[in-house]
Amino acid sequence: MKLVVRDLAADRGAGPVFEQVSFTLAAGEGLLVTGPNGAGKSTLIRAIAGLLHPSAGKAYMENADGSKTKVAAASHLLGPINAMKPALTVRENLGFWQAFHGEPSASLNDAMELVGLEHTLDLPFSYLSTGQRRRVSIAKLLLNHRPVWLLDEPTSGLDAASEKQFATLIRDQLVGGGIVVAATHLPIKVAGMKSLTFGGALAA
Repeated sequence: MKLVVRDLAADRGAGPVFEQVSFTLAAGEGLLVTGPNGAGKSTLIRAIAGLLHPSAGKAYMENADGSKTKVAAASHLLGPINAMKPALTVRENLGFWQAFHGEPSASLNDAMELVGLEHTLDLPFSYLSTGQRRRVSIAKLLLNHRPVWLLDEPTSGLDAASEKQFATLIRDQLVGGGIVVAATHLPIKVAGMKSLTFGGALAA
């Protein structure tokens, strides 16, 4: 299994945001996309996920038999918005997403324990702090297995301890044969991840 990005380009109507972005990630490999705000990192994640139609190029999954499938079918996307209903409890929110994605791989309690928030399961999501809300959204990645994680500013709102905890979860995803693409203006310390820098010119 590989994530293949070939000559990807995106245009948001005011000229190209980026052009000719190419990389391949095999099972167990990760890519950290860095650069200042407005450099196009989020646009790249959205284009890879299929939420934004690229102006050129393509992104796809290449399976062991050589067949190709859409990235969306193999991936979890964690964007800057937590995608939770404030009036529902944490348990109700996560239960919805687990049922929506199908084929659970972890219980709600286990996923929340990994982010240190199992005690908040029956609280309304609106009661949580900014950092706690982000950690609940990270727990959502653990509920159903997907080989690819597409992460857009995933550490936004997290304190130093939570950032370190999340880096461990990313490492575990890679060790388990998963693939991670993380776009951030702040470094995520996970050994062995490749890097791609956005800002003016693009360099792999």
